Amino acid sequence: MKLKPFLIALAIVLALAGAVAGIKALQIGALIASGEKEQAPVETVSTAAAEGQRWERSVESVGSLRAVQGAELSTEESGVVAAIRFENGQEVQEGDLLVELDTQTEQANLRSAEAEQDLARTVYERTLRLRQNSTVPQSDLDAAQSQLRKMTALVEQLKATIRKKQISAPFSGRLGIREVNVGQFVNHGDRIVSLQSLDPIYIDFLLPQQLIAGLRPGQPVKVITDVYPDRSFAGELTAINAEIDRVTRNIRLQGTLANPQGALRPGMFARVILTLGEPEDVVAVPATAVLSAPYGDTVFVVSGKTDEEGKKTLVAEQRFVRTGRAMGDFVSVTEGVKAGETVVTAGVFKLRNGATIEVNNELAPEPSLTPAPADT
Repeated sequence: MKLKPFLIALAIVLALAGAVAGIKALQIGALIASGEKEQAPVETVSTAAAEGQRWERSVESVGSLRAVQGAELSTEESGVVAAIRFENGQEVQEGDLLVELDTQTEQANLRSAEAEQDLARTVYERTLRLRQNSTVPQSDLDAAQSQLRKMTALVEQLKATIRKKQISAPFSGRLGIREVNVGQFVNHGDRIVSLQSLDPIYIDFLLPQQLIAGLRPGQPVKVITDVYPDRSFAGELTAINAEIDRVTRNIRLQGTLANPQGALRPGMFARVILTLGEPEDVVAVPATAVLSAPYGDTVFVVSGKTDEEGKKTLVAEQRFVRTGRAMGDFVSVTEGVKAGETVVTAGVFKLRNGATIEVNNELAPEPSLTPAPADT
């Protein structure tokens, strides 16, 4: 009789537990059903087609422009500047007189030496005639000849000194800004003006030693400077240094560029593009399409999907790719994407494999192999 209340209580507890479990099962089923009916949000992205392009096999470096001939003109003699025969920035030809130092003292000494030379020549000629008649000894003729040579050498020395005080252009080129003024005293070695030959002009740059096997004189060189961002200058590789730097393991190279208008100036910093060989065919995608991660690079390829109702939607298919070299706004893909396939270029960070997407390319920038950002 005592077990009857206990059994009744147990039955009530089991009934309540069953009711609660049933309610929870109904709730979970409802949630699952609603989740199945709810669709994933559609992500708006920008896209571009993977293009088959032909790229030059090239390597980039940075370098400095240097004049084929350049010199800081200075004086070999001390003196006072008597005349300046050029204007700042003037184009001059080889041999043009640039600066004259005062030579009044040397001119007076030269006239005196020339008079002594004339006298020595007269004495020598008279002594020679007398010696032919055996009137004077040979020693007198030798002394007269020695004196003539001495005075001739003195005349040549004074003429050389006068020439050194007339500074002329050693080669054709463009002058810089003068460092002296008329009436100024200059010492031996003082700087007068810079003279640079601008056409042609050299570009000096460095490349890693790994590339030396593919280098040869005559390879095309293209130079771009920030002074003329929309313009490039063509030339060719003309010299390869005989040794490699022991610290950096780089090899020094020199290209030569035509510069008829003098647009390029010695000392300019420039970007150098050296062509290594024949162009190669690549599959190129915008660099923004590649999503880099520790486990590898991936891209999202756009494909179509048809649901049970026959409605077509666009989905993003994530693929692993192997990338090659970059050029401009593009990067080459050696594995994973074929030419003609469409890849997502903007919005890749918010996608997952199989995500539904909507394409909007109205604001997407146009990628370029030779981008030139506008100055801000």
